[in-house]
Amino acid sequence: MRPLRFAAFAGLILFLSACSAAAPRAESTRSATTAASGISQERLRRLDGLLQQYVDENRIAGAVVRILQDGQPVYDRAAGWRDRESRQPMANDTLFRIASQSKAITSTAALILMEEGRLALADPVGRYIPEFTQTTVAVQDEQGKVSIVPAKRPITIRDLMTHTAGISYGREPTIAAQYEAKGLGPAAGNGWYTADKDEPICDTMARLGTLPFVSQPGEAWVYGYNTDVLGCVVERAAGMPLDRFIRTRITDPLGMKDTFFFVPREQAGRLATLYGSGADGFIVRAPEGSKGQGHYVDGPRRSFAGGAGLVSTANDYGRFLEMIRNDGALDGTRLLSPRSVALMRTNQIGALYRTPGQGFGLAFDTVETFGAADLAAPGNFGWGGAYGSLYRVDPQAHLTIVLMIQLMPNQTDFRERFLNVVYQSILDPVRL
Repeated sequence: MRPLRFAAFAGLILFLSACSAAAPRAESTRSATTAASGISQERLRRLDGLLQQYVDENRIAGAVVRILQDGQPVYDRAAGWRDRESRQPMANDTLFRIASQSKAITSTAALILMEEGRLALADPVGRYIPEFTQTTVAVQDEQGKVSIVPAKRPITIRDLMTHTAGISYGREPTIAAQYEAKGLGPAAGNGWYTADKDEPICDTMARLGTLPFVSQPGEAWVYGYNTDVLGCVVERAAGMPLDRFIRTRITDPLGMKDTFFFVPREQAGRLATLYGSGADGFIVRAPEGSKGQGHYVDGPRRSFAGGAGLVSTANDYGRFLEMIRNDGALDGTRLLSPRSVALMRTNQIGALYRTPGQGFGLAFDTVETFGAADLAAPGNFGWGGAYGSLYRVDPQAHLTIVLMIQLMPNQTDFRERFLNVVYQSILDPVRL
């Protein structure tokens, strides 16, 4: 029996030795993976609790989050409800109104035309839209008297792309009545909405060109109809409607099969319901119409608003951002040169932007100083939409971050908390 017991004991020793030798290798592999990626999956899972908390507290109805690192998903989750009343759960392929996230796609369209020599950033907008040949500015003196004065210089395509043309959404008291009379400003939903207009976007922008703006070109950062005007410029320079240009030159080549100006009627059930923050902070279903659900299914389908008109998914928009993060190319398809993309994602307006330590490129806001946007590192860029959606790209961490919600008005701090929970999962030191 002794030889058998000895053999068994020796075998046990060999087994334990093998296990103890294997354990450090497994731990090293996990550590190396974490160090190489710079992302702690354990810390990133804190998003689960944050999403569920805001859904359970009725602060948001639901959300889709997609986070990519070097193009590969590191977090991909749908939470809550696409439609709370009918108990339709949120799904990863849910369609969202993305409002101003449309701006980066329209800006890409303009840069494609620039690279083909069909327009230049210094071109006056009046070359494409005659009503912009001689624009005016509403100036208010210290006594409150408003005067309409000529613009000091023509508005350029660069002014449109950097939001330094002086063009707002026409809701300021000094100009609101004039805008409303032309079907803009207070007459256009929340100012930027045109999906219910039974006319091409260039007709709407031609009327805009006859109205006074709120700042001289190049003197201030003013958020407004700039990219809607740019969409008309793209139509005129390309010789085709904006929806067709975006489809044939951007979304189809990138495999963005769920991005369009109006939802195909057979896919209407995939569109998330819009909610708003009530007086108590809890969500309420938004009304129908231009200030609520909108006409993205049953509208006239004629106004292709480059500044705020698109519908998309988290997956589709992530693909678009990956193209930008990869300097203009994705999966062997190149849309832009690296130099054009650099113009989009680096500050082009000096100190004019509204937030100290940040800037604005030809499509995105940019982080210039660490701490200007909480945990966002310098070089970070992104934007969001009026319906609550948000995106950031962090080149240092090789991350693309997409958050899709439908909440307007949004009186929560959810987006800020969301971003900080994402950034705290990055373990690599910040490069200043």
